[in-house]
Formats: sequence, C-alpha cells, structure tokens
Amino acid sequence: MFFLVEFSPIRPEFGLFFWTLTIFLAFFFLMRKYAFAPIVTALKEREDSITDALASADNARKEMSNLKAENENILAQAREERMQMLKEAKDIAAGIVAESKNTAKAESSKILASAQQDIENMKAKALTDIKNQSGQLAISIAEKILKKELAGNPEQQAFVSSMMNDMKLG
Repeated sequence: MFFLVEFSPIRPEFGLFFWTLTIFLAFFFLMRKYAFAPIVTALKEREDSITDALASADNARKEMSNLKAENENILAQAREERMQMLKEAKDIAAGIVAESKNTAKAESSKILASAQQDIENMKAKALTDIKNQSGQLAISIAEKILKKELAGNPEQQAFVSSMMNDMKLG
C-alpha cells in the first residue's frame, strides 16, 4: 500500500513512464508485425475486390446495354422482314386472284362463244328443217291441187306427162 499513497497519475515518475513506454512500443511493434500487417493486407484485398466487383458490374451494365441495343436492332429487322413477307404474300395472292379471274374470263368467253356457235348451228338446222318441211308441204299441196284440176281433163294430163318426161330426162 505504500506505493499507492505516493502514486499520482498527474505527475508520473520516470520509472513508470519508462516501463509504460517500453511495454507500449513492444506491444505496438508486435501488433504492427502480426496484427496490423495482416489487417491492412486484408483491407487492401477487400478494397481491390470491391473495386474489381464495381468495374465488373460496370462492364456488365455496359454489356447489357449493348445487348439490349443489339436485341432492339434484331427485333426491328425481324419486324421489317415480317412486313416484307406479308407484302410479298399479299402480292402473290393478288396475282393468283388476278390470274384466276383472267382464266375464268377466258373460259367463260370460250364457253359463251361455243354456246353461241351451237345456237347458230341449231338455228340454221331448224331453218333448214322448216324450209324442207315447207317445201314438201308446198309440193304436197301443189300435187293435190294439180291432181284435182287435172283429174277430169285428158288434154292437161297429156301436157303434165310430157312435162314429167322432159324433167326426168333433163
């Protein structure tokens, strides 16, 4: 207890000061060599890894924006190709429809011309038949009239016979 009575923290003695400083410096050098160096190295590595991670994230962000722009370009090209294909399909469809219309018109014209020709042929045949029948009817009527007129007169019968002979020969 004797030492505690004379102890004053405001006025340290040289021995206490010397040993405190010696222990502090020894502890400081030991901590510096075995604790601070690994801590500083670990902090430096951590700082480098964070910097690398930030740079990597920045590169990834730039790459994503480039990919996004590239995807938009590809989508725009795909839309344009789709529109071109639709236009070609519409043109082909219009061509097929026009070709079908032209074929149908040509076919209908051909059928109509054939039908008109058939009508003309039937009409000519009917007229020929009518002429033949009217000719036969006229001959039949003329024959009956002549028979009636010539039935009682022998002079007229002789004239008709001579005419018939002339016709057969001539």
